[in-house]
Amino acid sequence: MASRKTTLRLLVLFHLSLFFGLLIVEATIIKSIDADLNKACIEAERKALLEFKHGLKDPSGWISSWVGAACCNWRGVYCNNETGNVVKVDLTNGGFSPLGGQISDSLLDLKHLNYLDLSFNDFQGIPIPDFLGSFERLRYLNLSNAAFGGMIPPHLGNLSQLRYLDLNGDHGYFSAMRVSNLNWLSGLSSLKYLDLGNVNLSKATTNWMQAVNMPPFLLELHLSNCELSHFLQYSNPFVNLTSVLVIDLSYNNFNATLPGWLFNISTLVDLYLTNAGIKGPIPHVNLQSLRNLVTLDLSYNNIGSEGIELVNGLSACTNNSLEELNLGGNQVSGQLPDSLGLFKNLRSLYLSYNSFVGPFPNSIQRLTNLESLDLSKNSISGSIPTWIGNLQRMKTLDLSYNLMNGTIPTSIGQLRELTVLYLDWNSWEGVMSEIHFSNLTKLEYFSSHLSPTKQSLRFHVRPEWIPPFSLISIDISNCNVSPKFPNWIRTRKRLHHITLKNVGISDTIPEWLWKLDFLWLDLSRNQLYGKLPNSLSFSQPASMVDLSFNRLVGQLPLWFNVTWLFLANNSFSGPIPLNIGDLSSLQVLDVSGNLLNGSIPSSVSKLKDLWIIDLSNNHLSGKIPKGWNDLQRLDTIDLSKNKLSGGIPSSMCSISLLSLLTLGDNNLSGELSPSLQNCTRLYFLDLGNNRFSGEIPKWIGERMSSLQQLRLRGNMLTGDIPKQLCWLSHLQILDLAVNNLSGSIPQCLGNLTALSSVTLLGIELDYDDGEHDRKSQHMELVVKGQDMEFDSILPIVNLIDLSSNNIMGEIPEEITNLLTLGTLNLSQNQLTGKIPENIGAMQGLETLDLSCNCLSGPIPPNMSSITSLNHLNLSHNLLLGPIPTTNQFSTFNDPSIYEANLGLCGPPLSTNCSTLNDQGHKDEEEDEDEWDMSWFFISMGLGFPVGFWAVCGSLTLKKSWRQAYFRFIDETRDRLYVFTAVNVARLKRKMEINGVHG
Repeated sequence: MASRKTTLRLLVLFHLSLFFGLLIVEATIIKSIDADLNKACIEAERKALLEFKHGLKDPSGWISSWVGAACCNWRGVYCNNETGNVVKVDLTNGGFSPLGGQISDSLLDLKHLNYLDLSFNDFQGIPIPDFLGSFERLRYLNLSNAAFGGMIPPHLGNLSQLRYLDLNGDHGYFSAMRVSNLNWLSGLSSLKYLDLGNVNLSKATTNWMQAVNMPPFLLELHLSNCELSHFLQYSNPFVNLTSVLVIDLSYNNFNATLPGWLFNISTLVDLYLTNAGIKGPIPHVNLQSLRNLVTLDLSYNNIGSEGIELVNGLSACTNNSLEELNLGGNQVSGQLPDSLGLFKNLRSLYLSYNSFVGPFPNSIQRLTNLESLDLSKNSISGSIPTWIGNLQRMKTLDLSYNLMNGTIPTSIGQLRELTVLYLDWNSWEGVMSEIHFSNLTKLEYFSSHLSPTKQSLRFHVRPEWIPPFSLISIDISNCNVSPKFPNWIRTRKRLHHITLKNVGISDTIPEWLWKLDFLWLDLSRNQLYGKLPNSLSFSQPASMVDLSFNRLVGQLPLWFNVTWLFLANNSFSGPIPLNIGDLSSLQVLDVSGNLLNGSIPSSVSKLKDLWIIDLSNNHLSGKIPKGWNDLQRLDTIDLSKNKLSGGIPSSMCSISLLSLLTLGDNNLSGELSPSLQNCTRLYFLDLGNNRFSGEIPKWIGERMSSLQQLRLRGNMLTGDIPKQLCWLSHLQILDLAVNNLSGSIPQCLGNLTALSSVTLLGIELDYDDGEHDRKSQHMELVVKGQDMEFDSILPIVNLIDLSSNNIMGEIPEEITNLLTLGTLNLSQNQLTGKIPENIGAMQGLETLDLSCNCLSGPIPPNMSSITSLNHLNLSHNLLLGPIPTTNQFSTFNDPSIYEANLGLCGPPLSTNCSTLNDQGHKDEEEDEDEWDMSWFFISMGLGFPVGFWAVCGSLTLKKSWRQAYFRFIDETRDRLYVFTAVNVARLKRKMEINGVHG
């Protein structure tokens, strides 16, 4: 094994010597420069350098030494000892004080120049000068990360002596530097190192392999992030690259399987194909040619289960030399293969972001040279084996985001070289004590950030314990530490990142903490109490301080040099300091959920770098201040749940980047300000529970095309629902409830794209434990008949609530197109007609409330097919017929959700459908009698006036008829009198006779 490894190293050193030989010779020449440092250089070359300097921008004085006659003493200038000619110009500066400007062609007077390095400067997109291709002796050219742009001049192909060419672009100007083809590479016959990373090679994507095959002595090829998209499937396109050691084709989009010719380059030492669009299957080739491979990086591709076959194949190679293997992010599933244990020389193993299952593999204990092991973001189960302590060279161990459990073995404390230990998001239990850390003298980064639902891991150390390590970062979250603030932190002078979140500390914050030079402090979700220092200026800028969800009291502190400040959900009281605008470093300010009162200081407008401001859920009053137009970086404004009055300042929507505006639950009034239509990038707008009046503006739909959540409930808005709201293709929440809206429901609401796409059904969320890049995104909605507060899962809440208005007409059938709608509340309106027949298509529906309307007809049978439905209210309508009993309806056992529908029958109502049918027949007969009686009375109603005027009119107009009529009446009266008297006498006599016999 030792001899095999020695042979490999000699091979690598031999090739590297070809590459670096020139540089060693040059270094020797430079060191032999005449000791007389005051020797003047050649005058023509000195003038050429001064003219070159004149074209540059040097804001930091990087080349301020370029004065006087001795140009060989100038910074970055090197001369030949014998001739005095300038042979090297090296102006790389790491980017901390970059040069800019123009590249003067006066450099052409440096006839002996063989080394030019302008890397890590900022030339702001100017093209690489053509004349650089005229330096006949140039052997080293480095223009990387210098912000050049435009077309790379093919004149560079004239540099036949060039050994080293690095044109790697930087991210700021990526895609600005490009080529039309790579044919000019054929002229670089001496090239050993080529880096065109971040250069747009899309125009050369069909012949790039032939082009890079031209330089016959190439040792390293770097073409990462070049927009390449083709692997030509030649048997061996790199026939000239017989000595190549390194190939880097990462961050391209080949969308292809690994080509077989890659496995035939026997000299290959390092192969990088990170995020290159590689997919399975792995070609069935002999992997023995890769016996010299030291680094294989195939991370973030889509190899799938083929990754295990690749591992098995490589492990079988004789003279196995692999030291770094990275298959992270490849969707590889199954158990970790035992063949991993055959890579005896392996130093780094990265298998994160896959789907590995099963226990921690025992084969890893054979990797005694292992220095880095990353198994994070998998589904590995079981406990950490005790033999972990035998991997004595281990420096980095990352087991985070798995399904591991059990106790953490004390043998982990035997890893004396360990610098990084990440145990996050598992289900550990038991105790971690001083024994676990006793020998970890080199530990710098430790994290045990567990799930907040499981707090079974406890850290127990003595109060006087002094750790053996010198930590830089510690994160212990959702574990049990101690009621007292850990005193051992006081002695950690290098500690810059401190997270002790939700660890059960119930104590005051010690004064010594504020004297530490931390960059990150998270003590949120504990029981910390007491007051904070009113004024504090950290010795160095602190990136983040989070003390939210504690019991801190007193006035709001003024802390300088803080970038992100979270003091939410405490008991701070009093007004916001008037001079809060002096905290010039603030980017995030969250003081929500306190007892703050008074008005919002106008000095807030001085916080020029502010990104998020959250003052919600306090007792702030008065008007919203002006001057928001000065805060052009602002993304989020949350002033909800206060007592603010007046209108919305017009300056609030002059912020070009504003995406979230929450002003709900205040006393704001007036019509919705037209200035709001300038907030064209808003995706979240909450103005609910205020006193806004007037109509809903059409420009909400016309100008705010990015809106996802719109809440206007609880105001005094009138008029129709504007059809322009249907243009909001991203809308997921539309809450217009509790207003005075009228008209009908727009049919076009069924066209809301975000609520009709089936691709959103079944979406799952990763748990986000309140990471600090969050925005202040929360909203109170009525769901399942209750007021509910949504925050982290709000992006997947799909809701339309038009309840408690004066909306009339029918429910449009088009609303059933909203397949992913989760909540539909149309209750307490004046809707008529039937429930839409196709309502069963709304398979995402969880809550449906149609109560308190005038809906009629039966309950559509297909409504029972909505298997997600768990809250239903159809009460107080005119519905009739049997209540469905299948599927979800079998779970709706509360009769109140159907009450006040006299025509409904069946369980859970007491009304029997058969009884209701019999009653229905009886009601039909009664209805017929009532119909006959109705016609009788109608006839009487019409006949009486007709008969009356026919008789009375005639008697009035003709006297002889009138006299005859009255004689008839008198005679009839006499006859009736005689008839009545005779019959009454007969009746009396009969009654007397009956009384005698009785």
